[in-house]
Amino acid sequence: MKIYYLNNDFDYELDKLTSVFFPNKKLDAVKVNDRNELALDDTDSEYIVIDLTDELNISVSVHFEDYTDRKTKIITEDDDAQLEAALLLYDLLSSYTKIVPPWGVLTGVRPIKLFRKLKEQMGEEKACEHFKKVFLVSDEKVSLTLETEKNEAAVLSKTTPDSFSLYLSVPFCPSRCSYCSFVSASTERTAKLVEPYTQLLCKEIEKTAELAAKLGLHLESVYMGGGTPTTLSADQLKRVLGKTAECFDMRGCREFTVEAGRPDTITAEKLAAIKSANVDRISINPQTLNDSVLKAMGRRHSAEDFYRAFELARKCGFDHINTDLIAGLPSDTEDSFRATIDNIIALSPESITVHTLAMKRASDLSQNGKQLYADEAAAAAAMLSYADERLHFFEYYPYYLYRQSRMVGNLENTGWSKKGREGYYNVFIMDESQSIIACGAGAVTKIALPTGKLERIFNYKYPYEYIDRFEEVLKRKESILRIYDQSR
Repeated sequence: MKIYYLNNDFDYELDKLTSVFFPNKKLDAVKVNDRNELALDDTDSEYIVIDLTDELNISVSVHFEDYTDRKTKIITEDDDAQLEAALLLYDLLSSYTKIVPPWGVLTGVRPIKLFRKLKEQMGEEKACEHFKKVFLVSDEKVSLTLETEKNEAAVLSKTTPDSFSLYLSVPFCPSRCSYCSFVSASTERTAKLVEPYTQLLCKEIEKTAELAAKLGLHLESVYMGGGTPTTLSADQLKRVLGKTAECFDMRGCREFTVEAGRPDTITAEKLAAIKSANVDRISINPQTLNDSVLKAMGRRHSAEDFYRAFELARKCGFDHINTDLIAGLPSDTEDSFRATIDNIIALSPESITVHTLAMKRASDLSQNGKQLYADEAAAAAAMLSYADERLHFFEYYPYYLYRQSRMVGNLENTGWSKKGREGYYNVFIMDESQSIIACGAGAVTKIALPTGKLERIFNYKYPYEYIDRFEEVLKRKESILRIYDQSR
Protein backbone atom coordinates (compact mmCIF):
# COMPACT_ATOMS: atom_id res chain seq x y z
CA MET A 1 0.00 0.00 0.00
CA LYS A 2 1.38 3.39 -1.00
CA ILE A 3 1.31 6.40 1.32
CA TYR A 4 1.93 9.70 -0.44
CA TYR A 5 3.44 12.49 1.68
CA LEU A 6 2.78 15.77 -0.07
CA ASN A 7 5.08 18.56 1.19
CA ASN A 8 5.75 16.95 4.58
CA ASP A 9 8.20 14.59 6.27
CA PHE A 10 5.72 12.76 8.49
CA ASP A 11 6.48 9.35 6.99
CA TYR A 12 8.41 7.87 9.95
CA GLU A 13 5.61 8.30 12.49
CA LEU A 14 2.61 7.95 10.19
CA ASP A 15 3.94 4.80 8.57
CA LYS A 16 4.15 3.31 12.07
CA LEU A 17 0.63 4.47 12.87
CA THR A 18 -0.71 2.95 9.65
CA SER A 19 0.99 -0.34 10.54
CA VAL A 20 -1.05 -0.45 13.75
CA PHE A 21 -4.17 -0.86 11.60
CA PHE A 22 -2.55 -2.90 8.82
CA PRO A 23 0.19 -4.93 10.53
CA ASN A 24 0.62 -7.37 7.64
CA LYS A 25 0.79 -4.90 4.76
CA LYS A 26 3.97 -3.71 3.13
CA LEU A 27 3.92 0.10 3.15
CA ASP A 28 5.59 2.18 0.46
CA ALA A 29 6.18 5.81 1.50
CA VAL A 30 6.32 8.19 -1.48
CA LYS A 31 7.45 11.78 -0.86
CA VAL A 32 6.07 14.37 -3.25
CA ASN A 33 6.90 18.10 -3.31
CA ASP A 34 4.48 19.27 -5.97
CA ARG A 35 0.81 18.41 -6.39
CA ASN A 36 1.37 18.00 -10.11
CA GLU A 37 3.76 15.14 -9.29
CA LEU A 38 1.05 13.32 -7.37
CA ALA A 39 0.27 10.79 -10.07
CA LEU A 40 -2.23 8.45 -8.46
CA ASP A 41 -2.49 5.22 -10.38
CA ASP A 42 -6.07 4.11 -10.92
CA THR A 43 -4.86 0.52 -10.79
CA ASP A 44 -3.79 1.02 -7.18
CA SER A 45 -6.58 -0.44 -5.09
CA GLU A 46 -5.24 1.06 -1.86
CA TYR A 47 -3.45 4.30 -1.08
CA ILE A 48 -3.31 7.13 1.44
CA VAL A 49 -2.46 10.80 0.83
CA ILE A 50 -1.13 13.05 3.60
CA ASP A 51 -1.33 16.61 2.23
CA LEU A 52 0.29 19.66 3.80
CA THR A 53 0.43 21.85 0.69
CA ASP A 54 -0.91 24.80 2.61
CA GLU A 55 1.06 24.97 5.88
CA LEU A 56 -2.12 25.79 7.80
CA ASN A 57 -4.33 23.24 6.08
CA ILE A 58 -3.93 19.48 6.52
CA SER A 59 -5.78 16.98 4.38
CA VAL A 60 -5.72 13.20 4.76
CA SER A 61 -7.50 10.95 2.29
CA VAL A 62 -7.73 7.17 2.13
CA HIS A 63 -8.71 5.01 -0.78
CA PHE A 64 -9.43 1.30 -0.53
CA GLU A 65 -11.32 -0.98 -2.89
CA ASP A 66 -14.59 -0.55 -1.05
CA TYR A 67 -14.00 2.67 0.86
CA THR A 68 -12.94 6.24 0.14
CA ASP A 69 -12.92 9.10 2.60
CA ARG A 70 -11.16 12.38 3.31
CA LYS A 71 -10.73 14.65 6.31
CA THR A 72 -9.22 18.11 6.56
CA LYS A 73 -8.30 20.47 9.36
CA ILE A 74 -7.20 24.08 9.52
CA ILE A 75 -4.43 24.54 12.09
CA THR A 76 -2.54 27.43 13.60
CA GLU A 77 1.19 28.03 13.70
CA ASP A 78 1.20 26.83 17.32
CA ASP A 79 -0.30 23.43 16.45
CA ASP A 80 1.78 20.29 15.98
CA ALA A 81 1.11 19.58 12.30
CA GLN A 82 2.35 16.00 12.47
CA LEU A 83 0.12 15.20 15.46
CA GLU A 84 -2.89 16.76 13.74
CA ALA A 85 -2.20 14.69 10.62
CA ALA A 86 -1.89 11.57 12.80
CA LEU A 87 -5.26 12.27 14.44
CA LEU A 88 -6.97 12.65 11.05
CA LEU A 89 -5.35 9.45 9.79
CA TYR A 90 -6.29 7.61 12.99
CA ASP A 91 -9.92 8.69 12.64
CA LEU A 92 -10.14 7.50 9.04
CA LEU A 93 -8.38 4.17 9.58
CA SER A 94 -10.27 3.41 12.79
CA SER A 95 -13.58 4.10 11.03
CA TYR A 96 -12.61 1.78 8.19
CA THR A 97 -11.08 -1.12 10.15
CA LYS A 98 -13.21 -0.80 13.33
CA ILE A 99 -9.95 -1.12 15.28
CA VAL A 100 -9.51 1.12 18.35
CA PRO A 101 -5.84 0.90 19.41
CA PRO A 102 -5.47 1.07 23.20
CA TRP A 103 -2.51 3.46 22.91
CA GLY A 104 -4.31 5.77 20.49
CA VAL A 105 -1.93 7.58 18.14
CA LEU A 106 1.14 6.89 20.28
CA THR A 107 3.69 4.77 18.46
CA GLY A 108 6.84 5.50 20.47
CA VAL A 109 8.82 3.09 22.61
CA ARG A 110 8.67 5.13 25.83
CA PRO A 111 5.18 6.43 26.69
CA ILE A 112 6.16 6.75 30.38
CA LYS A 113 8.96 9.15 29.52
CA LEU A 114 6.54 11.23 27.43
CA PHE A 115 3.99 11.24 30.24
CA ARG A 116 6.62 12.38 32.75
CA LYS A 117 7.56 15.30 30.51
CA LEU A 118 3.92 16.35 30.19
CA LYS A 119 3.41 15.95 33.93
CA GLU A 120 6.32 18.30 34.60
CA GLN A 121 4.88 20.83 32.14
CA MET A 122 1.17 20.79 33.04
CA GLY A 123 0.68 18.70 36.17
CA GLU A 124 -0.57 15.17 36.66
CA GLU A 125 -4.28 15.73 36.07
CA LYS A 126 -3.82 17.62 32.81
CA ALA A 127 -1.18 15.14 31.62
CA CYS A 128 -3.69 12.31 32.09
CA GLU A 129 -6.31 14.36 30.26
CA HIS A 130 -3.83 15.04 27.44
CA PHE A 131 -3.14 11.32 27.04
CA LYS A 132 -6.89 10.61 26.85
CA LYS A 133 -8.22 13.53 24.81
CA VAL A 134 -5.26 14.38 22.56
CA PHE A 135 -3.41 11.08 22.13
CA LEU A 136 -6.63 9.01 22.44
CA VAL A 137 -5.10 6.56 24.92
CA SER A 138 -7.64 4.30 26.63
CA ASP A 139 -8.58 4.76 30.29
CA GLU A 140 -6.96 1.40 31.13
CA LYS A 141 -3.62 2.39 29.60
CA VAL A 142 -3.71 5.88 31.13
CA SER A 143 -4.13 4.28 34.58
CA LEU A 144 -1.25 1.90 33.86
CA THR A 145 0.89 4.82 32.67
CA LEU A 146 0.16 6.91 35.76
CA GLU A 147 0.95 4.10 38.19
CA THR A 148 4.11 3.04 36.34
CA GLU A 149 5.43 6.59 36.17
CA LYS A 150 5.08 7.05 39.91
CA ASN A 151 6.96 3.83 40.63
CA GLU A 152 9.66 4.70 38.10
CA ALA A 153 10.04 8.16 39.63
CA ALA A 154 10.68 6.63 43.06
CA VAL A 155 13.64 4.69 41.63
CA LEU A 156 14.99 7.67 39.67
CA SER A 157 14.79 9.97 42.69
CA LYS A 158 17.62 8.05 44.36
CA THR A 159 20.12 8.34 41.50
CA THR A 160 22.85 11.00 41.16
CA PRO A 161 24.19 12.96 38.14
CA ASP A 162 27.60 11.23 38.30
CA SER A 163 26.15 7.71 38.24
CA PHE A 164 26.07 5.22 35.37
CA SER A 165 25.05 1.64 34.67
CA LEU A 166 27.12 -1.10 33.08
CA TYR A 167 25.74 -3.51 30.48
CA LEU A 168 27.57 -6.76 29.65
CA SER A 169 26.54 -8.49 26.43
CA VAL A 170 26.75 -12.26 25.97
CA PRO A 171 25.33 -12.76 22.46
CA PHE A 172 25.07 -16.55 22.49
CA CYS A 173 22.05 -18.83 22.86
CA PRO A 174 21.60 -22.62 22.81
CA SER A 175 19.19 -22.17 19.89
CA ARG A 176 17.21 -19.36 18.30
CA CYS A 177 13.62 -18.81 19.44
CA SER A 178 11.12 -18.30 16.63
CA TYR A 179 10.11 -14.81 17.83
CA CYS A 180 13.65 -13.54 18.42
CA SER A 181 15.27 -10.77 16.37
CA PHE A 182 18.22 -10.04 18.67
CA VAL A 183 21.76 -10.31 17.40
CA SER A 184 22.64 -13.62 19.03
CA ALA A 185 24.51 -16.67 17.81
CA SER A 186 23.60 -20.29 18.39
CA THR A 187 26.33 -22.06 20.34
CA GLU A 188 25.77 -25.07 18.09
CA ARG A 189 27.37 -23.06 15.28
CA THR A 190 29.71 -20.73 17.17
CA ALA A 191 31.01 -22.78 20.09
CA LYS A 192 34.64 -22.08 19.14
CA LEU A 193 34.06 -18.32 19.53
CA VAL A 194 32.80 -18.43 23.12
CA GLU A 195 36.16 -18.70 24.88
CA PRO A 196 38.05 -16.03 22.87
CA TYR A 197 34.96 -13.81 23.25
CA THR A 198 35.03 -14.30 27.03
CA GLN A 199 38.70 -13.33 27.21
CA LEU A 200 38.19 -10.14 25.19
CA LEU A 201 35.06 -9.18 27.11
CA CYS A 202 37.15 -9.26 30.30
CA LYS A 203 39.66 -6.92 28.65
CA GLU A 204 36.93 -4.51 27.58
CA ILE A 205 35.52 -4.52 31.11
CA GLU A 206 38.97 -3.65 32.44
CA LYS A 207 39.35 -0.80 29.94
CA THR A 208 35.86 0.52 30.70
CA ALA A 209 36.58 0.59 34.43
CA GLU A 210 39.73 2.67 33.78
CA LEU A 211 37.73 5.23 31.78
CA ALA A 212 34.96 5.41 34.41
CA ALA A 213 37.54 5.97 37.15
CA LYS A 214 39.18 8.78 35.16
CA LEU A 215 35.81 10.50 34.86
CA GLY A 216 34.92 9.97 38.52
CA LEU A 217 31.73 8.09 37.63
CA HIS A 218 29.76 6.11 40.19
CA LEU A 219 28.51 2.63 39.22
CA GLU A 220 24.86 2.20 40.17
CA SER A 221 23.76 -1.00 38.45
CA VAL A 222 25.17 -3.86 36.38
CA TYR A 223 23.15 -5.95 33.93
CA MET A 224 24.50 -8.99 32.09
CA GLY A 225 22.16 -9.79 29.22
CA GLY A 226 22.16 -11.44 25.85
CA GLY A 227 21.49 -13.76 24.21
CA THR A 228 21.63 -16.09 27.15
CA PRO A 229 24.55 -15.36 29.51
CA THR A 230 24.31 -18.82 31.06
CA THR A 231 25.43 -20.38 27.78
CA LEU A 232 28.86 -19.53 29.21
CA SER A 233 30.44 -22.20 31.39
CA ALA A 234 30.64 -21.76 35.16
CA ASP A 235 34.32 -20.88 34.81
CA GLN A 236 33.65 -18.30 32.08
CA LEU A 237 30.85 -16.71 34.11
CA LYS A 238 33.11 -16.56 37.14
CA ARG A 239 35.85 -14.84 35.14
CA VAL A 240 33.60 -12.21 33.54
CA LEU A 241 31.63 -11.41 36.70
CA GLY A 242 34.76 -11.59 38.84
CA LYS A 243 36.55 -9.17 36.51
CA THR A 244 33.62 -6.75 36.88
CA ALA A 245 33.72 -6.91 40.68
CA GLU A 246 37.51 -6.61 40.66
CA CYS A 247 37.77 -3.59 38.34
CA PHE A 248 34.81 -1.45 39.47
CA ASP A 249 34.05 0.04 42.86
CA MET A 250 30.97 -1.99 43.74
CA ARG A 251 30.33 -0.41 47.14
CA GLY A 252 27.63 1.91 45.82
CA CYS A 253 26.18 -0.52 43.27
CA ARG A 254 22.46 -0.89 44.00
CA GLU A 255 21.85 -3.89 41.76
CA PHE A 256 23.84 -6.61 39.99
CA THR A 257 21.69 -8.63 37.59
CA VAL A 258 22.44 -11.67 35.46
CA GLU A 259 19.81 -12.72 32.95
CA ALA A 260 20.10 -16.47 33.42
CA GLY A 261 17.30 -16.77 30.90
CA ARG A 262 16.79 -20.22 29.48
CA PRO A 263 16.16 -22.85 32.18
CA ASP A 264 17.96 -25.50 30.09
CA THR A 265 21.26 -23.59 30.56
CA ILE A 266 21.06 -23.29 34.35
CA THR A 267 23.09 -25.57 36.61
CA ALA A 268 24.03 -25.50 40.29
CA GLU A 269 27.65 -24.89 39.29
CA LYS A 270 26.76 -21.85 37.18
CA LEU A 271 24.49 -20.42 39.87
CA ALA A 272 27.29 -20.84 42.42
CA ALA A 273 29.66 -18.95 40.10
CA ILE A 274 27.12 -16.14 39.72
CA LYS A 275 26.48 -16.01 43.46
CA SER A 276 30.21 -15.86 44.23
CA ALA A 277 30.40 -12.53 42.35
CA ASN A 278 27.74 -11.03 44.67
CA VAL A 279 25.10 -10.93 41.96
CA ASP A 280 21.86 -10.13 43.80
CA ARG A 281 19.24 -10.45 41.03
CA ILE A 282 18.73 -13.07 38.32
CA SER A 283 16.09 -13.64 35.68
CA ILE A 284 14.79 -17.12 34.79
CA ASN A 285 12.50 -16.90 31.79
CA PRO A 286 10.00 -19.61 30.93
CA GLN A 287 7.98 -17.30 28.58
CA THR A 288 5.11 -19.79 29.02
CA LEU A 289 4.42 -22.90 31.08
CA ASN A 290 2.67 -24.60 28.15
CA ASP A 291 5.03 -27.29 26.82
CA SER A 292 3.44 -27.45 23.38
CA VAL A 293 3.87 -23.68 22.93
CA LEU A 294 7.48 -23.91 24.13
CA LYS A 295 8.20 -26.58 21.55
CA ALA A 296 6.52 -24.61 18.76
CA MET A 297 8.66 -21.54 19.39
CA GLY A 298 11.97 -23.42 19.53
CA ARG A 299 12.59 -23.40 23.27
CA ARG A 300 14.48 -26.56 24.23
CA HIS A 301 13.12 -26.82 27.74
CA SER A 302 9.90 -27.80 29.43
CA ALA A 303 7.83 -26.20 32.17
CA GLU A 304 9.33 -28.81 34.52
CA ASP A 305 12.83 -27.59 33.61
CA PHE A 306 11.77 -24.09 34.64
CA TYR A 307 10.45 -25.28 38.00
CA ARG A 308 13.70 -27.17 38.57
CA ALA A 309 15.83 -24.11 37.75
CA PHE A 310 13.71 -21.82 39.92
CA GLU A 311 13.92 -24.14 42.92
CA LEU A 312 17.67 -24.56 42.39
CA ALA A 313 18.14 -20.78 42.37
CA ARG A 314 16.27 -20.48 45.66
CA LYS A 315 18.43 -23.20 47.19
CA CYS A 316 21.53 -21.32 46.02
CA GLY A 317 20.39 -18.28 48.00
CA PHE A 318 18.94 -15.97 45.34
CA ASP A 319 16.22 -13.87 46.95
CA HIS A 320 15.45 -11.71 43.94
CA ILE A 321 14.31 -13.70 40.92
CA ASN A 322 12.54 -12.20 37.90
CA THR A 323 10.55 -14.29 35.42
CA ASP A 324 9.75 -13.21 31.84
CA LEU A 325 6.46 -14.19 30.19
CA ILE A 326 5.09 -13.48 26.71
CA ALA A 327 1.43 -12.86 25.88
CA GLY A 328 0.21 -13.62 22.37
CA LEU A 329 2.54 -16.48 21.47
CA PRO A 330 1.33 -18.55 18.50
CA SER A 331 -0.91 -21.45 19.62
CA ASP A 332 -1.12 -20.16 23.19
CA THR A 333 -4.67 -19.66 24.48
CA GLU A 334 -6.22 -17.34 27.02
CA ASP A 335 -6.81 -20.28 29.38
CA SER A 336 -3.23 -21.45 28.98
CA PHE A 337 -1.85 -17.97 29.60
CA ARG A 338 -4.04 -17.55 32.69
CA ALA A 339 -2.67 -20.83 34.03
CA THR A 340 0.89 -19.61 33.38
CA ILE A 341 0.26 -16.35 35.27
CA ASP A 342 -1.36 -18.15 38.21
CA ASN A 343 1.39 -20.76 38.48
CA ILE A 344 4.15 -18.16 38.27
CA ILE A 345 2.51 -16.03 40.97
CA ALA A 346 2.25 -19.14 43.16
CA LEU A 347 6.08 -19.30 43.13
CA SER A 348 6.20 -15.71 44.47
CA PRO A 349 9.11 -14.38 42.40
CA GLU A 350 10.16 -10.87 43.38
CA SER A 351 9.40 -9.52 39.91
CA ILE A 352 7.50 -10.65 36.82
CA THR A 353 7.89 -9.09 33.38
CA VAL A 354 4.93 -9.55 31.04
CA HIS A 355 5.86 -9.01 27.40
CA THR A 356 3.60 -8.95 24.36
CA LEU A 357 4.75 -10.85 21.27
CA ALA A 358 6.42 -8.49 18.80
CA MET A 359 6.56 -9.73 15.21
CA LYS A 360 10.00 -8.41 14.30
CA ARG A 361 10.81 -8.71 10.61
CA ALA A 362 14.12 -10.49 11.33
CA SER A 363 12.47 -13.18 13.44
CA ASP A 364 11.87 -16.68 12.11
CA LEU A 365 8.13 -16.20 12.66
CA SER A 366 8.03 -13.25 10.26
CA GLN A 367 10.48 -14.81 7.82
CA ASN A 368 8.24 -17.87 7.66
CA GLY A 369 5.20 -15.79 6.81
CA LYS A 370 3.39 -15.56 10.17
CA GLN A 371 0.72 -12.84 10.04
CA LEU A 372 -1.04 -10.82 12.74
CA TYR A 373 -4.78 -11.25 13.08
CA ALA A 374 -7.53 -9.35 14.90
CA ASP A 375 -8.61 -12.33 17.00
CA GLU A 376 -5.01 -12.82 18.19
CA ALA A 377 -4.88 -9.14 19.14
CA ALA A 378 -8.09 -9.47 21.16
CA ALA A 379 -6.73 -12.57 22.89
CA ALA A 380 -3.44 -10.84 23.76
CA ALA A 381 -5.34 -7.85 25.18
CA ALA A 382 -7.41 -10.22 27.34
CA MET A 383 -4.21 -11.92 28.52
CA LEU A 384 -2.69 -8.60 29.60
CA SER A 385 -5.90 -7.56 31.35
CA TYR A 386 -5.89 -10.81 33.31
CA ALA A 387 -2.22 -10.36 34.22
CA ASP A 388 -2.91 -6.79 35.37
CA GLU A 389 -5.80 -7.93 37.58
CA ARG A 390 -4.00 -10.90 39.17
CA LEU A 391 -0.67 -9.16 39.68
CA HIS A 392 -2.33 -6.22 41.39
CA PHE A 393 -4.32 -8.62 43.59
CA PHE A 394 -1.11 -10.29 44.77
CA GLU A 395 0.54 -6.90 45.37
CA TYR A 396 2.82 -6.64 42.38
CA TYR A 397 3.14 -3.14 40.92
CA PRO A 398 4.15 -1.91 37.45
CA TYR A 399 7.52 -0.15 37.64
CA TYR A 400 8.64 0.12 34.01
CA LEU A 401 6.97 -0.14 30.63
CA TYR A 402 7.94 0.06 27.00
CA ARG A 403 6.48 -0.68 23.59
CA GLN A 404 7.83 -2.12 20.34
CA SER A 405 6.83 -1.91 16.71
CA ARG A 406 4.66 -4.72 15.31
CA MET A 407 3.41 -5.82 18.70
CA VAL A 408 0.32 -8.03 18.71
CA GLY A 409 -2.63 -5.73 19.39
CA ASN A 410 -0.33 -2.68 19.58
CA LEU A 411 0.02 -3.40 23.31
CA GLU A 412 3.02 -3.14 25.69
CA ASN A 413 5.67 -4.83 27.81
CA THR A 414 5.43 -4.19 31.55
CA GLY A 415 7.74 -5.00 34.42
CA TRP A 416 5.92 -5.83 37.68
CA SER A 417 7.54 -6.17 41.08
CA LYS A 418 6.82 -6.43 44.75
CA LYS A 419 7.37 -3.17 46.60
CA GLY A 420 11.06 -2.37 46.89
CA ARG A 421 12.08 -5.11 44.43
CA GLU A 422 12.12 -3.07 41.25
CA GLY A 423 14.80 -3.73 38.63
CA TYR A 424 16.84 -0.51 38.65
CA TYR A 425 18.63 -1.11 35.35
CA ASN A 426 15.30 -1.57 33.56
CA VAL A 427 14.16 1.85 34.78
CA PHE A 428 17.44 3.53 33.82
CA ILE A 429 17.50 2.10 30.28
CA MET A 430 13.90 3.14 29.65
CA ASP A 431 14.13 6.64 31.12
CA GLU A 432 17.38 7.43 29.24
CA SER A 433 18.44 9.96 31.88
CA GLN A 434 21.43 7.93 33.03
CA SER A 435 24.45 6.87 30.97
CA ILE A 436 24.66 3.18 30.12
CA ILE A 437 28.21 2.05 29.29
CA ALA A 438 28.05 -1.22 27.40
CA CYS A 439 30.60 -3.96 26.75
CA GLY A 440 30.50 -6.85 24.29
CA ALA A 441 29.26 -7.64 20.80
CA GLY A 442 26.11 -5.78 19.76
CA ALA A 443 26.38 -3.50 22.81
CA VAL A 444 25.56 0.20 22.48
CA THR A 445 26.95 2.72 24.96
CA LYS A 446 24.53 5.61 25.54
CA ILE A 447 25.97 8.71 27.19
CA ALA A 448 23.22 10.91 28.66
CA LEU A 449 24.09 14.54 28.00
CA PRO A 450 22.90 17.48 30.16
CA THR A 451 20.81 18.60 27.17
CA GLY A 452 18.71 15.45 27.47
CA LYS A 453 20.12 13.97 24.29
CA LEU A 454 22.10 10.73 24.01
CA GLU A 455 25.49 10.20 22.40
CA ARG A 456 25.89 6.61 21.20
CA ILE A 457 28.98 4.45 20.75
CA PHE A 458 28.40 1.20 18.86
CA ASN A 459 30.35 -2.01 19.29
CA TYR A 460 30.49 -4.46 16.40
CA LYS A 461 27.33 -6.54 16.17
CA TYR A 462 28.51 -10.09 15.76
CA PRO A 463 30.90 -12.11 17.95
CA TYR A 464 33.30 -12.82 15.09
CA GLU A 465 33.49 -9.09 14.23
CA TYR A 466 34.03 -8.21 17.88
CA ILE A 467 36.88 -10.71 18.12
CA ASP A 468 38.52 -9.82 14.79
CA ARG A 469 38.35 -6.04 15.33
CA PHE A 470 38.75 -5.82 19.07
CA GLU A 471 41.41 -3.07 18.98
CA GLU A 472 38.90 -0.85 17.19
CA VAL A 473 36.35 -1.63 19.93
CA LEU A 474 38.78 -0.30 22.55
CA LYS A 475 39.60 2.73 20.40
CA ARG A 476 35.91 3.61 20.13
CA LYS A 477 35.58 3.25 23.90
CA GLU A 478 38.12 6.04 24.34
CA SER A 479 35.61 8.49 22.87
CA ILE A 480 33.70 8.29 26.17
CA LEU A 481 36.31 10.67 27.62
CA ARG A 482 35.81 13.17 24.79
CA ILE A 483 32.03 13.08 25.07
CA TYR A 484 32.06 13.67 28.83
CA ASP A 485 34.71 16.41 28.59
CA GLN A 486 32.71 18.29 25.94
CA SER A 487 29.51 18.08 27.97
CA ARG A 488 31.01 19.51 31.16
